[in-house]
Amino acid sequence: MTSTFSTTPGFCPDCGSILPTLKTMGNVVCYNCKKQFQPEIFGSMLTEYTIHFNTYDAEKSKLKVEKEEAEGPVVERKCPKCGHEKMSYATLQLRSADEGQTVFFTCLNCKHKESENS
Repeated sequence: MTSTFSTTPGFCPDCGSILPTLKTMGNVVCYNCKKQFQPEIFGSMLTEYTIHFNTYDAEKSKLKVEKEEAEGPVVERKCPKCGHEKMSYATLQLRSADEGQTVFFTCLNCKHKESENS
């Protein structure tokens, strides 16, 4: 039987419906016409991913915190976590242009972060 539709990978060649995602290496069954297809129906859309996780070295992290300076200008603002009186800040325009900017504060002592919409 010839195909009714001229389709791209991921669509049923018989009825034109979107095929379900390929979760296993078994056959793919069309939701609409219930016809089964081999995984090759997706063509070259199959992609292999490799995920690399970062490693955490507590000693290097501790040294970095000790040497690290303020992340921006410093203001007198009390940290809600440790009570330290100085925090650095940075601003970004995250919302619409007619709304205020978002201010991100970082405690110089414990590195606690908080944000404030101005």
